[in-house]
Formats: sequence, C-alpha cells, structure tokens
Amino acid sequence: MKVGFIGLGIMGGAMALNVRAAGHALVVHDLRREAGEPHLKAGATWADGARKLAQQSDVVFTSLPGPREAEAVGAELLEGMRPGAAWFDLTTNSPTIVRRLSARFSERGIPMLDAPVSGGPRGAKSRKLALLVGGDRAAFDRFRPVLDAIGDQVIYIGPVGAGSVAKLVHNCAGYAMHAAVAEVFTMGVKAGVDPLELWSAIRQCSLGRMRSFDRLGNQFLQGKFEPPDFALKLAHKDVTLATELARELGVPMRIANLTHAEMTEALNRGWGERDSRSFLLLQEERAGVEITVPAAKIQEVLDRG
Repeated sequence: MKVGFIGLGIMGGAMALNVRAAGHALVVHDLRREAGEPHLKAGATWADGARKLAQQSDVVFTSLPGPREAEAVGAELLEGMRPGAAWFDLTTNSPTIVRRLSARFSERGIPMLDAPVSGGPRGAKSRKLALLVGGDRAAFDRFRPVLDAIGDQVIYIGPVGAGSVAKLVHNCAGYAMHAAVAEVFTMGVKAGVDPLELWSAIRQCSLGRMRSFDRLGNQFLQGKFEPPDFALKLAHKDVTLATELARELGVPMRIANLTHAEMTEALNRGWGERDSRSFLLLQEERAGVEITVPAAKIQEVLDRG
C-alpha cells in the first residue's frame, strides 16, 4: 500500500513523517519542494504535482489551509486517482464543500472522507492527535492502519461531513470558552486577586477537575434536569453576584450578561427548582432540535477514556 501525502506544513509535515515511520511507502508533494526534504531523507519519494502523486498512490492524505485549497487539489486528484483508492482530507474544512467533493469522487468509484485532526503541532509530532472521520465505513476500515500512524484517537463519527462538523463544534466551543474565561478572569484580577493564584484556585474547583466536555453528559445530553444536581435558582444567584461585581469594577461582561439573561428567562419559565443547566433547553428550542441520549450510551463513551 502506497500512501500519498500533500501539504507538508507544520501539521502535515509531522503527520507525513509519522506515516513513514510506521513503515508505509510514502510519496509526498507540497508547493515548496524544500518542505519535503525531511521526508525524502526518511525514504519517501517526491511527486511533481497532485495528479502525479495520485497516480502512484493507493490512498491520499491532504493537509491544507482551507476549503479553497482542498477544492483545487481535489480537482487534480480526480484526474489521477483510480477506482479502489481513497482520499482522506485532514483539513479543517467546510462540511458543505466536503460533501460536494465526496459526491464528485463517488461518481468515479473513489471514496472521499473528511478526517480533520485535533491536537496542534505538538500532537502532530508526537502522534497524540484525534482524527474525526466521516465517510465510507469500508474505506475507513481498510485504511485504518495509516490513520493509526497519524493519531492515537481515530474516531469514526458517521457519514461524510460528520468529521468536519465535529471539528467545527470543538473549535468554536473552545474559543467561546476562552472568551468567557478571559472575561471573568479579568474581573477577578481587577477585583484584586493575583492572576497566578486565581488560576491555581479555579483549576482545582469542580470545572477545573474534569475534561471540558464531560459535564455535558450529566444533564444536557440526557435531557434530564430533575432531580437537580444544583438548582437553577442558586446558579442564577451566583451569576447575578458575578455580573454585579463586574459592574462595580467597570469590567465589560458581554458573555456573562448573556448567560445571565438566558438563566433569567429560564427562571421565568418556572424552572428554578430544575437543574442549573436547564436553561440550555432554550437553545434547543431555538435550534429546533431535541437531544436525548441514553445514560448507558454516554457511559460507554466515558469508559473509553
């Protein structure tokens, strides 16, 4: 099995080296020939263009800046790939574009899967990466050994586009959380608490002691808000006190004030005795979705580690 790899930047370069280190035959291409030097020294071969690389490869991986580049490279790959081969796009891409590309490749008998990665440059070097894969399950299973050479958490999510959706949910959530933490953290510092001591303290509280998304499984995913772990009316009181302190200090709290407004609306619905996360149901209503996952299924995911 010969692996083609296009895009040898900070992320792609490290991932391609891990593919080669796992013993796979490797052919590489990048807009900059010098980016491939470490791979050629490791025993890879060079291809002059995506089309020529595709002609030599049983499976192609791309790690590109974004949707525009993926579409351009995809057009060249389509000219060179043969039925039975597969394309895994590691780019953080648009689900709409991924699905359009997949449909085009499917007409030629070539599965195209989205497999965005999460873990950053350090994870790319150490192979401590999550791969979020959407697309043809048979192709996923067939090329699983190469995926395992790239990351230590290879997760098949569902149909094509599902990987990209999951990656966008993760990244957007992460930056939204950072924005919220920055907001309340500046309030704490302006209130006179040393930044190091404040950080040291909050990382030992309940949220700091668990993985960021684990708490979603307790109430939100199950759609179960009674009996409460912590009542909404008490949580509303805590957020009220925080936003009042921010006003006293002159600290803008856009995200916290929005959260307070959401919790107030939930209180006005008569949900004060329900769990503090019950205000999240307001977003489900606005989005027109209903989320209910059995507790046993949630535990299965948690047990995987």
